[in-house]
Amino acid sequence: MSEYILSCCSTVDLSADYMEKRNIHYLPFHFEIDEVLYADDFGKSIPLKEFYRKMKNGAMPRTSQINITEYEEYFENFLREGKDILHITASSGFSGTYNSAMIAAGDLCEKYPDRKLYIVDSLAASAGSGLLVDKLADLRDAGGGIDEVREWAENNKLRCMHWVLPSDLTYLIRGGRVSKTVGMIGKALSICPLLFVDHNGKMISRDKCRGKKKAMRTMVDKMKLQAENDMEYSEKCFISHSDCYEDASIMAEAIEAAFPKLSGGVRIFDIGTVIGCHTGPGTIALFFWGKPGLR
Repeated sequence: MSEYILSCCSTVDLSADYMEKRNIHYLPFHFEIDEVLYADDFGKSIPLKEFYRKMKNGAMPRTSQINITEYEEYFENFLREGKDILHITASSGFSGTYNSAMIAAGDLCEKYPDRKLYIVDSLAASAGSGLLVDKLADLRDAGGGIDEVREWAENNKLRCMHWVLPSDLTYLIRGGRVSKTVGMIGKALSICPLLFVDHNGKMISRDKCRGKKKAMRTMVDKMKLQAENDMEYSEKCFISHSDCYEDASIMAEAIEAAFPKLSGGVRIFDIGTVIGCHTGPGTIALFFWGKPGLR
């Protein structure tokens, strides 16, 4: 097995146990809620139930990305040990963290010219970037070297499909992820917009449904149309949710019924604190590998 560090930002929204099991390292974003600063660390600093309870009670959290100094310190810990690094960042369509990572990498490559430090912009969000990193872990564990795995990531990251269903558009409007016009129409007519992450790694409104149940069925239908190998899809499928596990379970059951060859069934994860700051509670998101060219 090739020896190098596979790393990512905490916004992959998997779980601490899953990350440890897969030997994936991470660097946390930060957020502030009720004037207290926390690390985005898969619910270690503050339980996710409590975090979403605070949001439901009116708390308006703020996020902060990883800065250049944090990246330098984090990367150098591995470089100093003689290890190469492949780091997958949060989408540049959502955050400036990719630029910060690139600046840090540029400085460190001069200091450690014999080491490899690669930065990949995931152009993905939440467990979409988690699905990408998980696939890279599979390739690494199968013996893929750092250059081979990096090339696969760059060539295939846009095949990761994202469908997002928010139950409350307040937070997405506030963060500029959804326009005020779309938000106002949605609230007035009880219309649920289906959001999609495009080829620039930005969230856009792609479809509209009246009512949450119909929107969830439509998300499953989207997967039927877009999934690699159609109904013979045999790769992994992730669902993430912000304090609405029942909805996530219902969708997972529908997907498993429609795609009997799924690898390991649908895996359900929590939307973490930083992504959750922008989506709010009650959001459900679906991620799978799609056909080329759909993003």
